Amino acid sequence: MGEDDLLADIFNNIIQDRWSEHLEKMYRFWQTVLLEEHTYFGSPFVPHAKLPVEKQHFERWLKLFYDTIDEYFIGELAEKAKWQGERMAQMFNMKIDHYRNHPNQKVL
Repeated sequence: MGEDDLLADIFNNIIQDRWSEHLEKMYRFWQTVLLEEHTYFGSPFVPHAKLPVEKQHFERWLKLFYDTIDEYFIGELAEKAKWQGERMAQMFNMKIDHYRNHPNQKVL
């Protein structure tokens, strides 16, 4: 994401020089989701709620996510990761859209 033409500016402007910290948090999140090793505690949506992203950004993220999985993994868990990634992208996209259309609602 930090090097992708579509996503780089969005994430680099927010994360800045804290990429290693952010990546560690992402690793813990996916470890919790995919491996059921509960190392992530938090609410992943809240920090993303006000990002200037649209459907095209989620589609690009999914492509990068799938490409990375395909490069390093095969099998049932790899397919589960893709399915979970797609669910996460759809949910985040819908929730961001919802909060944009209802700006007075508290982000959960």
